Amino acid sequence: MTDRDDNALDAQPDDSPAVDVPRVEGDDNHWLTRPSTIRLLWIGLSIVLAITVLLQFFIKVKGYFGVDGWFGFGAVFGFACCVAMVLVAKVLGVVLKRSEDYYDD
Repeated sequence: MTDRDDNALDAQPDDSPAVDVPRVEGDDNHWLTRPSTIRLLWIGLSIVLAITVLLQFFIKVKGYFGVDGWFGFGAVFGFACCVAMVLVAKVLGVVLKRSEDYYDD
């Protein structure tokens, strides 16, 4: 433990000890926040998606319901489900939202 952690343990209940939050030095030091890395991830994942869809030319997909055997159905269905989840989350956010002073009473 550091000296700061020792001081936090000895603090009285009426004191509000500072919380140590790890900070990254510099603006874009982390590799996942760099624009070049984000661009490479988008390109790489797009290539993986394109390859998996194009593999349907060589690997026969057996559809159980007819529509799921169509070319690129998995990619379209996955995208549609992702959009649906975002929309449902937005609606739930509006429905479950409380006023700003809800807990002040």
